[in-house]
Amino acid sequence: MSVRSNILKISKAAVKATIVCVVYVVLAELLAPISMIVPDFQQILAIFVVVYVVLMVVGDLTSGTIFQHFLNAVKSLFVVVYLMITLNTGIFNFTVENTSLIIDLRLFLVIVMFLGLLGLAKSVLQTINYLNEKSEIVPV
Repeated sequence: MSVRSNILKISKAAVKATIVCVVYVVLAELLAPISMIVPDFQQILAIFVVVYVVLMVVGDLTSGTIFQHFLNAVKSLFVVVYLMITLNTGIFNFTVENTSLIIDLRLFLVIVMFLGLLGLAKSVLQTINYLNEKSEIVPV
């Protein structure tokens, strides 16, 4: 690997991480009122963004290797598992003064899980393609 390709990988990872962090800062400000209703919302969002950015940066730095595909699969599984853990069953019950509010996020949870599994399938197919390209053709 040349120094130039490493510099390009590092700069690509830095630009992607910067964009995600800027989007996070803007969304954190816009979603600040939700933290009054949902306790620890800011911490949940911050942990998600930090882990996702780390997986994204390490995946970009390992591009062109088998580890890139492994980290893409881990990133897809992380999204699914983290949302399952944080949303529990997907039904939230809030009581504000004398009013009870029930929010059902099961459809959202199913859609995100489906998209995460599609990302996992894409990673598996990319891994198979990568291994196929790297394998040697043995004449019979």
